[in-house]
Amino acid sequence: MTTTAAPGAQALAYEWIKFRSVRSTVWTTVATAVLPVLGAVFVATTGSLQSDDTVLGGSLTLSVVAQMLAAVVGALVVTGEYSSGTIRTTFAARPRRSTVLAAKAALVAGVMYVLALASCTLAYLVGDALLPEGRYAQGEPLPALFGIAASFAVAAVLGLAVGTLVRHSAGAVTTVIGLLLLPSLFGPLFGDAERWIAGLSPTAALEKLTQTSDAAADAVGSLGPWPSLLLVAAYTTALTLGALVLLRRRDV
Repeated sequence: MTTTAAPGAQALAYEWIKFRSVRSTVWTTVATAVLPVLGAVFVATTGSLQSDDTVLGGSLTLSVVAQMLAAVVGALVVTGEYSSGTIRTTFAARPRRSTVLAAKAALVAGVMYVLALASCTLAYLVGDALLPEGRYAQGEPLPALFGIAASFAVAAVLGLAVGTLVRHSAGAVTTVIGLLLLPSLFGPLFGDAERWIAGLSPTAALEKLTQTSDAAADAVGSLGPWPSLLLVAAYTTALTLGALVLLRRRDV
């Protein structure tokens, strides 16, 4: 007696095959994983860490850039198919578009979570080994590293949602990077609402979780790191559901 995999598992396997067969996606993913470690080495060897920073925050200096790349990966997973026209084949093979989008979201979130957890943990260990002992506050890596990895996963799903809405790579990449950066830039303009507006970015949640001295309230809002991450996850979920509604209404 033979059994067949569930449609969701089949869709996920299909998305994984496409994911690892596109060079731009693969290389951007590799860069996402490598940057935090390179940043830790750079900060330690150049002595550029500020005296009021933490080992954790200094070691993860380039994690913000890496998180942006994670969002770009999420966008490319769907916009690449629109650019090549293979999205038609995907929907022909999987007519239920909710299954397709869910598989893409699960894939990018899972890949980015695992890679970010491994990469940022390694970056912290490298920074801890290279930085002068006792000169800087250590920071609290646990459970922060799990939240940091989650912020990468959220950023990737955010990129996927934006890519689904925009459908063009350049436009999607520009839009998602704007979503990551603009809340902290415009937060001070909203008065008492600044603590919410400035925290509306995966980047803000990431900087708070890394316990960097740059995570001042006027730059990333005054919400705590975990509430900020939950807020970002909530609106990313809402945006993804909105993308699904639009995806179902479009011809392609």
